[in-house]
Amino acid sequence: MSGAENINRKNYCDGMRDAIPIALGYLAVAFTLGIAARNAGVHALPATIMSLTNTTSAGEFAAITAIAGGVGYAELALMQLVINLRYMLMSCALTQKLDPKFSIIHRFFIGFGVTDEIFGISVARKGKLNPCYMYGAMSIAIPAWTIGTCLGVVLGNVLPGGVVSALSVALYGMFLAIIIPPARDNKVIRGLVIIAMAASFLFTKIPVIKNISSGMKVIILTVVISGVAAVLFPLPDEEKEEEEANHEA
Repeated sequence: MSGAENINRKNYCDGMRDAIPIALGYLAVAFTLGIAARNAGVHALPATIMSLTNTTSAGEFAAITAIAGGVGYAELALMQLVINLRYMLMSCALTQKLDPKFSIIHRFFIGFGVTDEIFGISVARKGKLNPCYMYGAMSIAIPAWTIGTCLGVVLGNVLPGGVVSALSVALYGMFLAIIIPPARDNKVIRGLVIIAMAASFLFTKIPVIKNISSGMKVIILTVVISGVAAVLFPLPDEEKEEEEANHEA
């Protein structure tokens, strides 16, 4: 085995090792997602294929909600584009860590496997990023996500109703776990979360707006609130922060 093959093998194994905690978390969350899919009338095979080809918890949950609401294909596609737009930014950031010698084919496959958690461990890895590292992480995390969804749909028919209802709450707990830590530390995010909750409530009460489909409500709220926040509260430039810190020092 050549030196390059040894390096690729090591990176692949490192990716698998680092993704084990991610896979365990995915298995639990995807199980509750599968229960939600079952409650929305989505059968095991399409739900499993959806998780295999669309590895995004927020996007899938929104899709399941939209499917249950009977939205059209165009609206569903637009919703997924808006919700998953952050992955484009993550992929662009990862290109700065990739070794330039790796082909665009590798970049396409890596782009498919970018999730919040895989992005996190990939960015944290020191030095240039070997695609085999991400392949290793994907080979553990994506099957866990897919299997968890399938089990949720199938076992949702076996488990008692009370247990299914309790497990369904876990999906909302996942979203709270995403929102609460940054909202606690950042007053701008905290304010935006409150505004989003209030606006979502108003969208269910205002006569004209309440008739809009749930999918379109998600799109409108996401685009408007995030757009206004980006204009009013732009993130400070890292280079400027460093210059100010050096100046103060």
